Amino acid sequence: MGIKQLDEKTLGWVKAIIFLLALIPFIRLVIGGITDGLGANPIEKITRSTGYWTLTLIMVTLAITPLRKLTGWHWLTRTRRMLGLFAFFYVCLHFLTYLVLDQFFDWGSIIKDIIKRPYITVGFPSFLLLIPLAVTSNNAMIKKLGGKRWRWLHRLVYAVAVGGVVHYWWLVKKDLTNPVIFAAVLAILLGFRLVYWWRGKQVASSR
Repeated sequence: MGIKQLDEKTLGWVKAIIFLLALIPFIRLVIGGITDGLGANPIEKITRSTGYWTLTLIMVTLAITPLRKLTGWHWLTRTRRMLGLFAFFYVCLHFLTYLVLDQFFDWGSIIKDIIKRPYITVGFPSFLLLIPLAVTSNNAMIKKLGGKRWRWLHRLVYAVAVGGVVHYWWLVKKDLTNPVIFAAVLAILLGFRLVYWWRGKQVASSR
């Protein structure tokens, strides 16, 4: 059997491996917390790590469609939901770290932060946009919304990705290497989609 087509058993193993790999950053944070290995500023360490992995998993999720079209590995699509939910898992940890450990549920201070700090002004709406995507990431909601409306809703991930990159870029004060890499990857992924959309329009018009 070629890699373009996987049976259910093999795909199950692939999903299990992806699941374990996606858990590694969380496990490392837990171990670091237990062993006092998160450095001098553990809250900042947790915040940065969960934010980084949120953005990484969003990029991986967005890469599924280009990889599928370039390689013909259609089974990749069946890993996308899990990757997207892991991205939501890490963004929830990211937000809860800020809400509970950093701000101690001080809503007045949080509102001031959202207004005064540009990276939070961009990051908070991006987090909110991920919520409906996570809630509708199941077969029941796809059936309820209908395939077309569901696909339109999940295109919000593009806005989330852009907001996440801007959030990271504005947060980092000195070394912009990682934000630049994320921005470049996102530009490539969105550019790929734009090219395919344009080709589809050209084919449709020629018919």
